[in-house]
Amino acid sequence: MEAAHIIRDCVAQVTALRESTAAQAGLREAAHAVKRFQAQRFGGTYADLLASKTFSGATRFFLVELYSEKDYSARDSQFARIAGALESFFPKQVVGTAVAMAQLHALTEELDYQMAKAWQASSFTGNGQEFGRYLASWDAVGRQADRSQQLEVVLQVGQELERLTRKPGLRTMLRMMRKPASLAGLAALQSFLEAGFDTFADMAGKRSTVSEFLGTIRQRESAWIERLFAADRVTCETELRLCLGKAP
Repeated sequence: MEAAHIIRDCVAQVTALRESTAAQAGLREAAHAVKRFQAQRFGGTYADLLASKTFSGATRFFLVELYSEKDYSARDSQFARIAGALESFFPKQVVGTAVAMAQLHALTEELDYQMAKAWQASSFTGNGQEFGRYLASWDAVGRQADRSQQLEVVLQVGQELERLTRKPGLRTMLRMMRKPASLAGLAALQSFLEAGFDTFADMAGKRSTVSEFLGTIRQRESAWIERLFAADRVTCETELRLCLGKAP
């Protein structure tokens, strides 16, 4: 039952942070701004992969499921509700992915919450304020080790999804679970699992494609984290502007 405890704790943490954010109008707006800005940055950093026939599906999956402004509350509540029966309801191969997703979501929500508080407190105004605000917020929050851990868990989720595609009969099993999952109120969780499975199954048939994709994510995100913590404001702001299509 360790998996159930981890998932419940993570969902409870996310719920508490969301409730705290929702109770404060200014903080709620700042949180939306931070999440939107980060999603736009990701889209710009991986514009080439989004345009690639080979990698577009996986990149969009990461962008929508891990980096977007999307409201994950339905999936979170389903995670919490199913946690106790996770190992009996879903195939055992899915448990590790569900746990990793819950941990990633909790860490991401915590970092975004701290970013939102710093964003709200920022005094940047005028043209380009969003760039200055984001960089100042990143500096204020710090937590370089947690940022690196966040990236590692993202990659772990990708690796586990790829491993699931190599389990004989698992796709058929997931498909057969659609109706029971829907009747049990687990449609959002089922949709995520199927989307992740299909996305990585498409790449798994091509030799080294998944490794290449995850390697690109690791290289670019590690470099981005390193530059941000190096506090080179000019270089970072220039790159942000290029990512968001707003040339300096």
